[in-house]
Amino acid sequence: MRIDLHAHSTASDGTDSPAGLVAAAAKAGLDVVAITDHDTTAGWAPAAEALPPGLSLVPGAELSTISVDPVTGRHVSVHLLAYLFDPESPALVAEQTRLRSERRWRLRVMAERMAADGLPVDPDEVMSLLPEDGSAGRPHLAQALVRAGVVSSVNEAFGSYLGNGSGYFVARQDTLVEDAIDMIAEAGGVTVIAHPFAYSRGATITVDVLTDLARRGLTGVEVDHPNHDEETRVQLHGLAGELGLVRTGSSDYHGTNKTIDLGDETTDPLALEELVSRSTGYEVVTR
Repeated sequence: MRIDLHAHSTASDGTDSPAGLVAAAAKAGLDVVAITDHDTTAGWAPAAEALPPGLSLVPGAELSTISVDPVTGRHVSVHLLAYLFDPESPALVAEQTRLRSERRWRLRVMAERMAADGLPVDPDEVMSLLPEDGSAGRPHLAQALVRAGVVSSVNEAFGSYLGNGSGYFVARQDTLVEDAIDMIAEAGGVTVIAHPFAYSRGATITVDVLTDLARRGLTGVEVDHPNHDEETRVQLHGLAGELGLVRTGSSDYHGTNKTIDLGDETTDPLALEELVSRSTGYEVVTR
């Protein structure tokens, strides 16, 4: 079986619609794909409705969270994959609604800063193109820069204008990762830290933090990811074994917003079985 547990649609910052995502997964020869849009479950229903025969869908989300060092107070962004949780859990609905609002506010402020500097970006147009119930992200602004001819690609936009060190960057007030793990557990779901040691993406959590999160109730860790080199994968594989964490592998597919294809990284079927066995909030969708 070929299983990819980390993929995005137009419900957040991917370029494939939810229906297009499952169609692309079938075309790529996957047996199982997870839809994990940022801070939203808006893509679940349309993806399930369009699910082709022979493909299973794992409903999920990628939650925007932070880890705070208790000694230094340093904040580190943590991407938390959540699977098979009850999407109507009140606490989770409230927090996801807050995060989506935060994302839209942030995107508008960044667009307004660019426009004020003379870049050919129309903040109103950028906001009008966002999915109504979806989640806004910097790739939406990157696409606007590509359309305007300011850059030739999304990657160039991030490198020149949208990175954390840019003058246009605006931080979010994300959920504490410990609170997010608790909320997903209460909603019957399971949690996996996405690309935890992807050093090329910026600051990462430490081994000590990962150990603490495992004790807190974290279910798994994304070992095989395009931003993890071989040394990092070996390290994470060993740590997962020591900490009793389920090991996953996924592409982090975003359509044409990234050069990664569905199925470039995959999860072992036994790992998926373990995740499913620990969840009670929602079921895998099959046709």
